[in-house]
Amino acid sequence: MKKINLLLGILMISMLLFAACTPAAATEEALTLSIWHSYHAGGGEETAINQLVANYMTAHPNITVEVLEVPFDQIFNKYNTEVAAGGGPDMVTFPNDNLYQQVQDGLILDVTDKLQGKLDNISDAGIAGMTVDGKYYGVPGIIKAVGVYYNKDTVATPPATTDELMAAVKSGMRVGLISGIYFQFGWAGVFGGRIWDDTGACVADQGGVVDAWQYLVDLKAAGATFDADGAKIASLFKEGQLDLILDGPWMFGEYNTTFGDKLGVAEWPTGPNGDKGAPLAGVDSWHVNPNSKNVDAALDLALYLFGKEGSQIYSDTALDPMVRTDVTPKDERIGTFADLAASGTPRPLAKFLNGFWGPFGDNYTAMIEGQITPQDAVTAACTGMTDANK
Repeated sequence: MKKINLLLGILMISMLLFAACTPAAATEEALTLSIWHSYHAGGGEETAINQLVANYMTAHPNITVEVLEVPFDQIFNKYNTEVAAGGGPDMVTFPNDNLYQQVQDGLILDVTDKLQGKLDNISDAGIAGMTVDGKYYGVPGIIKAVGVYYNKDTVATPPATTDELMAAVKSGMRVGLISGIYFQFGWAGVFGGRIWDDTGACVADQGGVVDAWQYLVDLKAAGATFDADGAKIASLFKEGQLDLILDGPWMFGEYNTTFGDKLGVAEWPTGPNGDKGAPLAGVDSWHVNPNSKNVDAALDLALYLFGKEGSQIYSDTALDPMVRTDVTPKDERIGTFADLAASGTPRPLAKFLNGFWGPFGDNYTAMIEGQITPQDAVTAACTGMTDANK
């Protein structure tokens, strides 16, 4: 009997030692995560995502991550449709253009409780970029706002003020602006104006915005090129037919390939009273699908992808401005874009924005085409926005 007890004791000790030495991953349930993005094949973001996913799977051998690239012009509709039907990926990343409505439609999971204490070192603009009605709907990472690009071969120092810009255009500087309310939104701040107040009510007709729009009309009359075709403006710039343009950080890689160290990036020129540009700042976050059966695993992956290590890789590989304050871009020009976005106007994640685009877009276009005065355009736009939001 003593021998039997001794053998049983040895067996139990052996089992305990084996359990202690077995990797935790071997005892965890294997699972597969499906994630979608819309960054074009072969681009920097895709490279960063693939690298980070490979690193993550190495560290988590029980998890398989399947990555699907969906064209940008299809991803919102594809995601919304499949999630509404009970399917879709575990997680998706895209700009917060439609986040408010997606939340209202129940297409993005509220992860407020799960993210408590896990969002340190993220800028206020980053937090705002995935917050709807005080709740968190994603892990924020990339932040984007329009800034100034210039060719250092033809522009030694970019105009620092609106007066300097006007004088430069009149003296022959070839300036190109993508005509459209999104790209020109930041001029309101340059002239001390706001399009909406903190409640979402239109206040564009109360000063500043009219001055900004009049400046744009005058800038066009002075010789600046305005064109709604962003690809055309980009081509003219790359071909050396424009010296300075306004465009977003998503074009940095392409322009940098063309110009290299000759590509300059700068903030918007300040206005008559020293006010700075306030371009709309959008945020790309990783969002979790409410239908996911792997919510905790998806969030763990998201926090890695847009954590400090992941964000540094995005910044260095994809040349993206990030929301994290503990990431230092290796290219100071990317840092300029990050600063621009952080001090810009966060894209409102509220219903009132739906009433903004049509009235302001249509009246801006009519004004820049000479069909209506800046004063009348702003008045009509504000009235239209107010009516649309009733």
